[in-house]
Amino acid sequence: MKEKNQLKITFLGTGTSTGVPMIASKHPVALSSNPKDKRLRSSILVSWNNINYVIDCGPDFRQQMIREEVQSINGILFTHEHADHIAGLDEIRPYCFQMGSVPIYLLERVLNVLKKRYDYVFATENRYPSAPSVAPTVISHRENFMLDGVEVTPIEVMHGNLPILGYRFNDVAYITDIKTISEEEKKKLENLDVLIVTGLRKEPHNTHFNLEESLRFIEEIKPKRTYLTHISELLGLHDEVQNELPENVFLAYDGLKINSKQNI
Repeated sequence: MKEKNQLKITFLGTGTSTGVPMIASKHPVALSSNPKDKRLRSSILVSWNNINYVIDCGPDFRQQMIREEVQSINGILFTHEHADHIAGLDEIRPYCFQMGSVPIYLLERVLNVLKKRYDYVFATENRYPSAPSVAPTVISHRENFMLDGVEVTPIEVMHGNLPILGYRFNDVAYITDIKTISEEEKKKLENLDVLIVTGLRKEPHNTHFNLEESLRFIEEIKPKRTYLTHISELLGLHDEVQNELPENVFLAYDGLKINSKQNI
């Protein structure tokens, strides 16, 4: 199989909302010299045939795009409206200079939040000339959609009491900030090659899977491979935690690149 026909995932960031290390932290993970223990806010780049889509656009977006030398994007998919997933929206301007408006795909609720927080992006009168420009498409978990020949399946999960979206591209699924999921939505996760899912920490959390919940979910879904992301300092040192995981479960880290096995 030629590489250009494979779905490629680049982990732009694998950290929780504060990033790792957290500001002012003296936790052993914060003091680690291992680059795999340095985590920007969670986001991935999904690529095929020179097509690039980003899932979430957090406060580290500029740094992530420069590090990975991403010369162009075709759009951004948003999981939800929390700051660690949207706070980089202004940084899309260089891509707007290239393409005019950047397509974005999101829940109507999330679009309304963006319109409030980034009113200048959506302004139609007295618009600042170099403001970012977006072309929104409102989506829901009830209907799949196509992106450049690839079918995308939105997956509704609960982030505490907040409904948010994960996404499935062919045989790869990306789900962050999950605490619960309905049996109906689990059906969308059958026959996965790769599952990417939150692995926040070992202690229980009100709105995210902890490690035990993540591993139980993985055992139920039975993907061929799983990568944990949205990781906090409290999960532990990368190498130590990796040694404790099942053989088909991996801690993702910033800059990691993986391929799906399914042809596109």
